[in-house]
Amino acid sequence: MANFKTMKYTSISLLLFFCLNIIIPSCLAYNVVSFGAKGDGRTDSTSAFLRAWSAACRSTSQSNVYIPRGTYLVRTLSLNGPCRRRMEFRIDGTLVAPANYNVIGRSEFWIMFYKVSGLTVYGGTINAMGHGYWSCRKGGRSCPQGARSIQFMWCNNVLLKGLTSLDSQRVHVGIGYSSNVRVENVKITAPSGSPNTDGIHVQNSRGITIKGSIIKTGDDCISIGPGSMHMWIEQIGCGPGHGISIGSLGHSLNEYGVANVTVANSVFTKTQNGVRIKSWARPSGGFAKNLMFRNLVMRNVGNPIFIDQNYCPHNVCPRQSSGVKVSNVTFKNVKGTSSTQEAMKFDCSPSNPCTGIKLHDIKLTYNDRLRRPAFAYCKNARGTHAGKVVPKSCI
Repeated sequence: MANFKTMKYTSISLLLFFCLNIIIPSCLAYNVVSFGAKGDGRTDSTSAFLRAWSAACRSTSQSNVYIPRGTYLVRTLSLNGPCRRRMEFRIDGTLVAPANYNVIGRSEFWIMFYKVSGLTVYGGTINAMGHGYWSCRKGGRSCPQGARSIQFMWCNNVLLKGLTSLDSQRVHVGIGYSSNVRVENVKITAPSGSPNTDGIHVQNSRGITIKGSIIKTGDDCISIGPGSMHMWIEQIGCGPGHGISIGSLGHSLNEYGVANVTVANSVFTKTQNGVRIKSWARPSGGFAKNLMFRNLVMRNVGNPIFIDQNYCPHNVCPRQSSGVKVSNVTFKNVKGTSSTQEAMKFDCSPSNPCTGIKLHDIKLTYNDRLRRPAFAYCKNARGTHAGKVVPKSCI
């Protein structure tokens, strides 16, 4: 399977290279400048982008929407499919949102790809200018809902590569109701105090790969919502932020679960959490199962390993018992330092205890000047441990 996926995306990359260099005559480039866009950072180029996309999407040849060097001011972009052939959206310049946060903040997204199958988004920088929106949120004023910077909805066979996303109002990259999406070599940056600026949020999607990326945000580096299946996450540099989280789950009674997720070969630096599963304490038919966290380095991380089935971030808590079933979760070769004394915490549901928790070769020490030891906390958690486990397992 791994070799097949590698071959598939290598073929896509080669095809895009040929397309951009006009080696394949049938591959048409639609330069947004030719449709009236100006890269001066001041002229509204939204209509030009939409015209270029529409023309490329209608083409019977494989097409490339090309954004050359320069800074392009754009409002909300709805880039809709289905398109007749495979599409590439290549950014060599920078896209900036209007300084007035209301312009995109009243929409759920800034850039939306909707029902596009066979899509590559490559390179460049997008800057949502989120500072004004965050100030509104922190000031307690009446603010719009805020926009995700780039969203893929009902899209299949997508490659997002080499993108830099700066200062999103909310989530930087959203993936929903999509399949076979690969995110590679992206850089995501927002200040540590920026609210709800998750790096990548996945929900109701299958076959998602995220690798080789640096994510620095004010919320989760990667958040995995209900209905997410068959995910592979590796080579992530996370921090600052809230770590990599599955959840929050259990918002509703009839909710899809999360299954078959691997997080591997990644480094967490000064994050609020490391790897976390979180669910609300209320009835739910949801689940989180068959999860693997391996070969992870924690550098002064709060809660490096954390299962929290009493999630309640704003003290408005349901005070019930979580119905989310957490099972078959493995933590293997997780090492480093914790900024809290509870280096491992398993706070599971009394009505649905965590089962099949496996700890294998864990070494987490408390980063404390007084040299106090780290410890593990367990409540309603069942499983096994193997190899050397520090702090001592409570499973």
